[in-house]
Amino acid sequence: MIKRSTLALAAMLGALPVPAWAQAGLPDRADSGDTAALLAAAALVLLAGLSGIALQHCGRLRPGNRMSVLLQSLSITAVVTLVWTVAGYTIAFGDVSGGWIGAGNAWMLIHLSDLRPGTAVPESAFVLFQLAVATIAPVLMTGAWAERARFGWVMLFSALWTAMVAAPLAHWIWGGGWLARSLGALDWAGGLGLFLPAGISALVVALMMGRRLDPSPASLADPAVQANALSLTGSGLVWIGGIALCAGWAFSAGDAAAAAAINGHIAMAASVVSWIGLARLSASKDGLAEPGPAVLAGLAAVATGAGFVSPGGAMLTGVVGALAAWYGKRLLVRLAIDDTNAVFATAGLAAIAGSLLCALFQSVDFGGTGYAGGQTMIGQIAAQAIAIGVITIWSAVVSAIAALMASILFPMRVSEPAERAGLDASSHGIARSV
Repeated sequence: MIKRSTLALAAMLGALPVPAWAQAGLPDRADSGDTAALLAAAALVLLAGLSGIALQHCGRLRPGNRMSVLLQSLSITAVVTLVWTVAGYTIAFGDVSGGWIGAGNAWMLIHLSDLRPGTAVPESAFVLFQLAVATIAPVLMTGAWAERARFGWVMLFSALWTAMVAAPLAHWIWGGGWLARSLGALDWAGGLGLFLPAGISALVVALMMGRRLDPSPASLADPAVQANALSLTGSGLVWIGGIALCAGWAFSAGDAAAAAAINGHIAMAASVVSWIGLARLSASKDGLAEPGPAVLAGLAAVATGAGFVSPGGAMLTGVVGALAAWYGKRLLVRLAIDDTNAVFATAGLAAIAGSLLCALFQSVDFGGTGYAGGQTMIGQIAAQAIAIGVITIWSAVVSAIAALMASILFPMRVSEPAERAGLDASSHGIARSV
């Protein structure tokens, strides 16, 4: 006799939406090489966030606060994954309607097609890659509020930010929305859709949260942090993941992916060399000499144009990205803005510079792919500039709203005794640190 619990379980499963893999009986029209390349890229992008950015951040923090950033990064990845599954993907890449948000045809990832339109890969593989990309920005922002943010607030803010900021922007830029379709703004791998909103939102949260009780650079409190092995190891993983990020956006295992990958690699290399040169010329002794942030700056700068510019254009973009991040970090110090790991400078400012340079180096005169639809260099620069302004305003305003909404349930900051003791003291007991 069948138990009641078994019948209940069967009824519950029958009520669930039909998932993507219910189409297993359909003929497989996907290209196996393209699919394998995209799945590998998704895994490496996740590695860049889960391990790379997390280690890069925690390696530049004081002892007593590093475990908290690793815990936040892992937990954010889990939270963003669920948000993206339930609603984020359909907001970003659902059927195009008015150009502002996608239709609800793919909530809970139902009704996924066997091929993503315009590609030769299954939509499930496309979803996985986009999900991996979506986790990068919230993990990146942990560097702005490190050493003082409350765990519960971080989780709720990351969920709200993904649904309210990241997903709509992804639709505007990559999902057939108005920024790309009507304005003609370009973004290959996230300069506008990933690194710029992360940098702007990090700045807004840092201002709202206020300065740490002791905002002095970590290198002054712990000299070993200046060339910390954790930070440099994390930067290496970001470098590898950055190459995968640029290549993955081709959604194929062909020339476009290879060109974008080598452009990303060259830009990050140029950024690191430029950063080392700047440190040497300035005889920096305040922690700026550690070249880890240059990897992120080079990636943020080249992400917009990785698939549109030549290797020479990518190299110059990496140099400018390093300059923007270097002087941006100094500007934050002068303005007494406590963005702990200078996320605004290394991601936001570098992305702005790279997004504008994309319009310049896209010209065939500089070895780029050329402008589409009769567009001119001036017109493309204008489109990129308008997109930067729109994304900046949207990210700043909506991030502030999301931060205030999250603070209704969880205070933004830990208590003063907890901050002085270091957040790692409660990182193993999440219930005490929420």
